Amino acid sequence: MKDPFDRTTGESGEECGILIEKPLVLIGLMGVGKTTVGRRLAKKLGLPFVDADEEIEKAADLKIAEIFDRFGENYFRDGERRVIARLMDDGRQVIATGGGAFMNEETRALILSKATAIWLDADIDILVNRVARRDTRPLLKNGDPETILRKLAAERNPVYALAHLHVTGNDAPHELTVENIMKALKE
Repeated sequence: MKDPFDRTTGESGEECGILIEKPLVLIGLMGVGKTTVGRRLAKKLGLPFVDADEEIEKAADLKIAEIFDRFGENYFRDGERRVIARLMDDGRQVIATGGGAFMNEETRALILSKATAIWLDADIDILVNRVARRDTRPLLKNGDPETILRKLAAERNPVYALAHLHVTGNDAPHELTVENIMKALKE
């Protein structure tokens, strides 16, 4: 078994030069690329990847939209908090969270104390284009996506700013965002 204090090696076995001692948790607004970037980051670091939303769906045996519809957002957030707490116990890995996860005070405190929180950020116009491709986002079902995203950004960005690292991806290729995260982790 690999020593958890060894420097992480990537897929090619080359030394990444980054000491990862705890989970890396990606936070940010919907559409910013947490899952896609997270998968690539995990591969680059040679770490497991887990999507918290997928884990929530497995635990509930329901899609997130169904959980929202049947039980409401508060019920969903409580389940999300419990799933993320469980994931944090699994050690070094890359975890992509839902856009609202970090807004829960307990979840945020857990992430800030037991992980490295990485805020992925992008301009609202870019996010609007990305989220328009899918209709699976419960918070966007009852209104104009741009208006909703701007409101969410105004509420959430000051809280996201508590993250250990802040990386802006905008419309750059995901690989460039991964490289920017790697640079931020080295600093």
